[in-house]
Amino acid sequence: MPGMTDGPNGGPGGPGLPGGGSRRVAYQLTEYTPVYVISVAAELSGLHPQTLRQYDRLGLVSPDRTAGRGRRYSARDIDQLREVQRLSQEEGINLAGIKRIIELENQVTALQSRVAELQGAAEAAAAAVHASYRRDLVPYQQSSALVVWRPKPRPDGTR
Repeated sequence: MPGMTDGPNGGPGGPGLPGGGSRRVAYQLTEYTPVYVISVAAELSGLHPQTLRQYDRLGLVSPDRTAGRGRRYSARDIDQLREVQRLSQEEGINLAGIKRIIELENQVTALQSRVAELQGAAEAAAAAVHASYRRDLVPYQQSSALVVWRPKPRPDGTR
């Protein structure tokens, strides 16, 4: 496939073939990479293409668009389509309820990211404060013992 790197055992243009030896730049596919056209996404999700269009209109699953406005679905979109279908069919939740669930899940994810960010910042601030401490401080234990002080007598006998 154009743009993909060769495997460790060689491949087109790889070290195992004549004229090979150079590697092409890797194109990283993630679960968020939009690669599936609507017909493939419909087949993978088990839904009709018209259902996917409806879900897009309602904002339940919003695929990326090409320059020509064609829909491109990612693996994450396919999983979300399956989850929408499951919630609708198995749980009996209407589409408005599913949309609200998705919005709340996205909000929870965003808040979890923010909490992690703030925890990191707090840990960095605490580390900076600890780094600024003077190293000549010693621990002090508070005691409730009573100490009576009596001055030593002077050699001339006065106090």
